[in-house]
Order: sequence, then structure tokens, then C-alpha cells
Amino acid sequence: MGLLSILRKLKSTPDQEVRILLLGLDNGGKTTLLKQLASEDISHITPTQGFNIKSVQSQGFKLNVWDIGGQRKIRPYWRNYFENTDVLELAELLDEEKLSGVPVLIFANKQDLLTAAPASEIAEGLNLHTIRDRVWQIQSCSALTGEGVQDGMNWLCKSVNAKKK
Repeated sequence: MGLLSILRKLKSTPDQEVRILLLGLDNGGKTTLLKQLASEDISHITPTQGFNIKSVQSQGFKLNVWDIGGQRKIRPYWRNYFENTDVLELAELLDEEKLSGVPVLIFANKQDLLTAAPASEIAEGLNLHTIRDRVWQIQSCSALTGEGVQDGMNWLCKSVNAKKK
């Protein structure tokens, strides 16, 4: 199942747009994940200076993914992108009023590395079990190999559809 199949599942009304913020620490694999979702070449990726946007259209549906740089000096500007966000991918922003109730998907990336912390350990470290005001999911993945990315996107589709009803 490819990204277009996932988009078809997510689509519930014509011309529906979904905005996804892809936020995280510097060198966390955000751009690699974005390129993997868009079926683009991931062999030459450089640190994001500012942001990248990818949009995919399928049968009147548009998914807009905003990949915002993770360098510490850029992080204060993240809040400029919060308005009209449908999916959030960073647990530290749960207290932001503009993001109230937005589903949270956390990719525990780089699971292809022996030194990667398992998703359960990351969930415990982030105290995800205490989140009660929204749905959340932590998904083990490797943006480099694509493993687990599809599972996260499937959860995302279900959560956004449920929120919009």
C-alpha cells in the first residue's frame, strides 16, 4: 500500500486538505521521512535551513506536509506554523493552545541503528501515558529503510478522519 492508497483512505470529502507539521530535533530524520513519504530519492539529504513543504494530490485530496528545521535557533519560529494544523508530531508542544486536541504521532526513528532507543523507552521518557486530551501514537520506524513509516501513516489516517467527524 503506497501513500496514494493511504490518502484515499483518509479522504472523506472532495477537496479536503490535511496539514501535517513534521517537527523534531536537529538531525532526527524529518526530511528523510518526508522524502520517503513522497517516494523521492533519499541518498542526498542536507540539514533543513528553514522548511520544506511537500504536497500530494489524489482524487481531490491534498496532503500538505511541512518539514520544519530542528536547529535550536529555528525552534522559536515553530509556533508560526501551528494554525490550522491537523496532525502534530512532537510531544513537547502539547501545551500550545492552538494545537489543543490535535492528534500526536511520534516516529521513533532510526530504529535501523543498534544504538536506537526502543519506542517503549521513548514513550516512557516522554510520559506519553499521561496524555489524556488527545489521541497519540508512538511508531518505531526507519525513515532510511521505510520500515514502520506505513504503519504510522495508517494510524494518522484513522485519527484525522475520527477528529474531523
